[in-house]
Amino acid sequence: MSMSDRRSPHLHAMAADDPRFHGVGALVLADGRVFRGLGFGARTTVVGEVVFNTSLTGYQEILSDPSYRGQLVCLTSTEIGNVGANPDDDESRGFGAEGLLCRALSPVVSNYRAERSLPEYLRARGIPGLAELDTRALTRRLREGGSCMAALSSEHDDVDALLALARGAAPIEGRDLASEVSAREPYTWEAASWPIPGAAPAQPAGDVHVVVVDFGVKLNILRRLRDEGARVTVVPGTWSAEAILGLRPDGVLLSNGPGDPAALEGPIAEIQGLLARAPRLPILGICLGHQLLCLALGGRTYKLKFGHHGGNHPVSRGERVLITAQNHNFAVDLESLGARAELSDTNLFDQTVAGIRLVDRPIASVQYHPEASPGPHDAAGLIGEFVGQVRAKRAS
Repeated sequence: MSMSDRRSPHLHAMAADDPRFHGVGALVLADGRVFRGLGFGARTTVVGEVVFNTSLTGYQEILSDPSYRGQLVCLTSTEIGNVGANPDDDESRGFGAEGLLCRALSPVVSNYRAERSLPEYLRARGIPGLAELDTRALTRRLREGGSCMAALSSEHDDVDALLALARGAAPIEGRDLASEVSAREPYTWEAASWPIPGAAPAQPAGDVHVVVVDFGVKLNILRRLRDEGARVTVVPGTWSAEAILGLRPDGVLLSNGPGDPAALEGPIAEIQGLLARAPRLPILGICLGHQLLCLALGGRTYKLKFGHHGGNHPVSRGERVLITAQNHNFAVDLESLGARAELSDTNLFDQTVAGIRLVDRPIASVQYHPEASPGPHDAAGLIGEFVGQVRAKRAS
């Protein structure tokens, strides 16, 4: 009998006594491993790739990050839900993780900004959750065996049915998930960051125009651009180089997003078009945008064993070490880029590529998230540096 099965009577008793929970649910991995827990949030069954995130805070930002499309997120922090949720901290307008896995769901909400509890938030977004899960055992399984497909149900623990769903699910490799979360129409963005008491106000917008190509953009990227005084236009990830340049941008930002970068053949070709048609145009790629830029330069990407997901990843950047927020399953093969690009950042956990820059053009990209949300702010200055570069190029 597994540990999960031995806990079932205890879980049934907890579910009967606590109105936060629907009953006993289960996570079943494609390899047959079973993890039972208490269902909360939306009453539903979903499939996805299971990954773990080591951030201590920021569960709302994680759940609403479009880069988690197609994934079930296991949070390694012990207690989740104690600060509730509010509309200002969302990182998208409806896309994000497919499911949430956690150890303990806080019985109270204690934050002056909270407008609803985590279970209420999950119900509103249609996301199922499992609490009282053995997240340590699950994380060890993912570290040792790698990320894998699974089925999660917050409404039942029928192992055979969930196993069939998990084994029938398409893997992340080869899937274009970015097209599912990208904007359908262009729009302008005007909101700055949430005002922190005592912080400097956002600069007036208008002197430079940054076009953000949306592959699943986090809203805090847009907020940070606006903080730096940029006028921001967001366009779908399917837009052509000609259409992007038709907006007369002073700079272009290639956003984060989910899925396999190599599956986005159309966007890669259009980025190649941007590079050819506007050789002096400043470009910054973030996360998936970094990978797509490298593919457009002739490079290759590969899938990591269990990805980088969390807010404690050390990155070497010149003479500095930055603690960064990261969320990606694929990485760039540096040798495939040749002499055209040089390494600017290295992940000190595993020596993978964390950033590149072109040696002769104002073009760079980073694998981590300088906008954080959640995560440390060590790299926050990178977006300001990019806007400054755009501003200098416009003035020249």
